[in-house]
Amino acid sequence: MPATEPAARRIKPILRALYRAYPDAQCALRHSNALELLVATILSAQCTDKRVNLVTEALFARYATAGDYAKADPLTFQAEIRSTGFFRMKTKSIIGMAKALVERHGGRVPDTLEELVKLPGVGRKTANVVLGTWFKKPTGIVVDTHVARLSGRLKLTREKTPAKIERDLMELAPQGDWIAFAHMLIWHGRRVCHARRPLCDSCSLGSWCPSRGKVS
Repeated sequence: MPATEPAARRIKPILRALYRAYPDAQCALRHSNALELLVATILSAQCTDKRVNLVTEALFARYATAGDYAKADPLTFQAEIRSTGFFRMKTKSIIGMAKALVERHGGRVPDTLEELVKLPGVGRKTANVVLGTWFKKPTGIVVDTHVARLSGRLKLTREKTPAKIERDLMELAPQGDWIAFAHMLIWHGRRVCHARRPLCDSCSLGSWCPSRGKVS
């Protein structure tokens, strides 16, 4: 199918190619429960997953419950997560989120989009990560920098903001593919479709990509 075909016609072969290339694609943030994933996702803003995993290895050993985070000393916590960047804001978000979990949900992470986005520091992207990865609920499509870049290069959307990009992708892809679609795009962005020098000659999506060979 030519790359010039409308996105609605190209989405099926794109998904098939992604499933063949990345059958085991999953979230790179290490976690063993919903709370750990929620904390790690908040920390991942403007930070690499590799760095977050290094930080959370020690963090998760110190803080096991929402109550532990809620009682954390802000200055101490800032020092513990400093290397992830924006550590003051992230400290405020995580401690605030934990207090809300204790006060509103008995310390447990809720499993609905409506409840998650009401928590301090939790936006739609973070909620989608937790709901899709831990609870296996396809409530939306995670749009990070990789997903935004690739969906633009593949001409699956003309939008630039995460909310509008997500809306367009949700209209194109079947709901049952939403969780895997985001994971596979992220893996493809990290391994092949790099921001500066995409490996177009070895790209499994090349046949359906209007930007092939055009990105300098």
